[in-house]
Amino acid sequence: MKTINGYEFIQMFEEFSPKKHALEGDPIGLHVGTLNKKIKKVMIALDVMQDVVDEAIEKDVDLIIAHHPLIYRPLKNISTEDPTGKLIEQLIKHDIAVYAAHTNLDVSSGGVNDMLAVALKLEDTTVLVPTYSETLKKLVVFVPEEDEEQMLQALGHAGAGAIGEYTECSFSSIGTGRFLPGGNTNPHIGKRGKLEWVKEVKIETVYPEHIEKKVIAAMLKAHPYEEPAYDLYSLDLQSEQLGLGRVGELSEEMNLQAFAEYVKVALDSGGVRVIGDLNSRVKKVAILGGDGNKYISAAKFKGADAYVTGDIYYHTAHDAMNMGLNIVDPGHNVEKIMKKGLTNILQEMSEKRNYEVKIFASEINTDPYIFL
Repeated sequence: MKTINGYEFIQMFEEFSPKKHALEGDPIGLHVGTLNKKIKKVMIALDVMQDVVDEAIEKDVDLIIAHHPLIYRPLKNISTEDPTGKLIEQLIKHDIAVYAAHTNLDVSSGGVNDMLAVALKLEDTTVLVPTYSETLKKLVVFVPEEDEEQMLQALGHAGAGAIGEYTECSFSSIGTGRFLPGGNTNPHIGKRGKLEWVKEVKIETVYPEHIEKKVIAAMLKAHPYEEPAYDLYSLDLQSEQLGLGRVGELSEEMNLQAFAEYVKVALDSGGVRVIGDLNSRVKKVAILGGDGNKYISAAKFKGADAYVTGDIYYHTAHDAMNMGLNIVDPGHNVEKIMKKGLTNILQEMSEKRNYEVKIFASEINTDPYIFL
């Protein structure tokens, strides 16, 4: 088992949920403490409240990864006499770092909104509100025939060739490479001063622009030549579209009243608020964790029969009624699904890297509402 420091752990986490997926202005990242230390225990939390900090202290936690930022708005001062200042003081005294992953965790594939969609067993899901896509690039590299498999493996492991649900996609064609090694070269094939003809394989693959350095480094490491021949192309294509919320279909249609009960159980909510005709039919569903007031029109545009989201305002409810959109509001706290979901994801990632770190979900319920 290998020890891991905070920077390494967050780097691993950001492979799953990169900062660039966050909406502009979202206060994500390190909020308190330092990552320049050994990490043995990581706790996943929805909110950073007093009870959660007490739990972290009791369990000797080194790092809290929270969905909701501790410092959402800029602080003018940090007074240990107010609740936020006291929390920050305790965190620093006990050397507990706090890292926030908010809208980037909502948007990322496999993140909060996908977890909620899976919990509702929605099928054929798509993004509700697109917020992020990335330009694709193409790498063309030429290698001797006997090195083709080694190169394909290296490129695939670096992330090249991912197209939708398919990975390690590439195309190969055979041709002839020619080169004349100079006097100061040490050619893998051929001799200095003699023109060499070699049967080579041309490998073509695509990758999202943000992993270019990783792909090129893997290609250069796997290539047998001193001076590899390769080309890079920018494409008028976009990678998988990411965004807030998901839209999908239930396996079986049900009426709104039955669907509301289904949501309550599936998302472990103490209660739900329902807007619409309880006898109307529900098949296509939009879901967005947290406050989804701004996106009722997007849900209607995508053809949703019902929109599952939290914190719906009184007048937003009227707007939804006027446009004929049913809403089931199970509250903001259903995002607690990320505690167990993210714990499982990071445990799997850590085990693959053989990291010596314990990752667990906070046991504290931070829902401020009590349903009677």
